[in-house]
Amino acid sequence: MRYGAGQESVISGVDPERDWRVPLAWAADEAALRAVSLQLVVAVAPPHDTQHVDATPGLLRQAQEGEEALERAASWARERQPGVEVTTHLLEAAPASLLTELSENAGLLVLGSRHLRGPSGFLGTSALILPLAARARCPVAVVGHPEHSTQEPAYLVVGVDDSASSHASLDWAFQEAASRGCALRVVAAWQPSVFTTARGHSDHFKEERRALAEAVAGWAEDHPDVAVTHEVVEGSPVEVLAEAGEHALGLVVGRKGNGGYTGMRLGSVARGVLRRAHCPVIVVPPS
Repeated sequence: MRYGAGQESVISGVDPERDWRVPLAWAADEAALRAVSLQLVVAVAPPHDTQHVDATPGLLRQAQEGEEALERAASWARERQPGVEVTTHLLEAAPASLLTELSENAGLLVLGSRHLRGPSGFLGTSALILPLAARARCPVAVVGHPEHSTQEPAYLVVGVDDSASSHASLDWAFQEAASRGCALRVVAAWQPSVFTTARGHSDHFKEERRALAEAVAGWAEDHPDVAVTHEVVEGSPVEVLAEAGEHALGLVVGRKGNGGYTGMRLGSVARGVLRRAHCPVIVVPPS
């Protein structure tokens, strides 16, 4: 599906225990850009069957906190973007499963509080972030660093290789850059083989640059209003892309590239930039 086709809403998950303003700002602005509604969601885990502990008080407290967080978030979003229709939903379900289901009819799913900075991260928010990035039916924007600073003129970065997922991310990135009126920087990382000779290094690098130029040409013709640059950078894909997006509005990557681990829906590059990048990361599923 091309960006803009059949998009009914932007969905933003609200975490009552964390500051939701940074991801919600992104979500509200995206809804305004797309002229669609904004849905705010809090998921309350369903009760567990137990014969020893009455979980009702705790669940009622969570529901109350969720309702209060939704009211505050909705008011804040309407003040930021008065023209956007905002609806709220407090639902009893496992968060990852619920948001995956809701993504079926969404144009973008926005989450915050990435915090994937070490082993503890993979035992915490990754229980939500990584499954959603791997399974959502729409692009997932993960916005988690309030101290992240952008650079003028504004630009987006998209990481590419020759995978189908990469083609989808290019499509999304061009449409997003056109919508935002910003520039687009297309980056491909290249790691030469240890056996590459000096002559071979030069020839292979030129071939990578030629292939990238050809890959970008079609989208650039379709979006003449987007100022686009493209470059091949030698180095680890995760480090190259994280550095390229240091002051970008966002970093767009495909869900699964050529470097993904066998049997995993979320490729190693997408997983790596979710851990490493400071800017918002948008993971795009294959078309």
